[in-house]
Amino acid sequence: MMGSKSRMQGKVSPERSACDRVYVGVDVCKEWLDVYLHPVGLSLRVANTPTGLKRLKRELARHAIACVAVEATGKFHRLTQRHLHAAGIPVAVVNPLRSRLFCEASGQLAKTDAIDARLLAVMAESLNLRVTPPTPEIVEDLQELVRARAAAVADRTALINQRAAARLGAVKAELGRRIRALEGSIARLEQEIEATIARDLALARRFEILLSIPGVGPVAAAGLLADLAEMGTRSGKEIASLSGLAPVACDSGEAKGQRHIRGGRAHVRTAIYFAALSAARYNPHLARVYRRLLAAGKKPKVALTAVMRKLVVLANALLRDNRIWQANPA
Repeated sequence: MMGSKSRMQGKVSPERSACDRVYVGVDVCKEWLDVYLHPVGLSLRVANTPTGLKRLKRELARHAIACVAVEATGKFHRLTQRHLHAAGIPVAVVNPLRSRLFCEASGQLAKTDAIDARLLAVMAESLNLRVTPPTPEIVEDLQELVRARAAAVADRTALINQRAAARLGAVKAELGRRIRALEGSIARLEQEIEATIARDLALARRFEILLSIPGVGPVAAAGLLADLAEMGTRSGKEIASLSGLAPVACDSGEAKGQRHIRGGRAHVRTAIYFAALSAARYNPHLARVYRRLLAAGKKPKVALTAVMRKLVVLANALLRDNRIWQANPA
């Protein structure tokens, strides 16, 4: 019976293959892809390799694919996204937390790769997911460099704190050598980041626009280019939400709860935070916003969060219009 069932899963009846719109869920891991076609009811597993993806594309070519939902899994989903996008198949990359919450809301508490693939397909149909184009390879390279620099900076900070707490001279000397080695590594990574940006004319132009904003330095600009590549293609509200800087309502009945930011991309908020600290002092418009909020009784942290949100919305508008920041625009 098991063998018969497995053979039947690889076939699609004429009635099922005639579905007008088929939604596909793909659960990705390092070694393989679990795939489910809804409402066809077909399940299959292929290797997460170019050969496995060729097999998947042959199967998908037999159906009218409306959307393929792929869960974001670091770098492991990128090969699938690129191959399907190149074949003209619409792909939506889904936040894993969002897909998990959808599963629980659907009453599905169990979690397996096959279940996740099926629920991703149902989610694609139910929520009309936005198609996600693949990230350009040069932006992926920039992401890797920016993350490596951030990790090196974090390690250096930890070693500096460790050296400050050390008593023995030998320990301090050893920590000092490790700190100097990290500083050299950070400098080389920064040079490579600048060289990577300079190799692409479009990326270099976006970098120039971001650097023109008072308060935004090379580190923050590179971080925004790497981790918020959607800037310039989304609305101000969407880009603030992606950054995790949009206030979320918390009202019920007549009760009006406080708005708090939540979600979004932590790497983006880190890049924006330090830029906002500088912009609150040296950017004429944002400095006025910051002082006005403080004068209104807002806490410094709340005022700085507002500056962060305005800064990312400003950067989004400048990139959308392809123009340099000006103190008094026409």
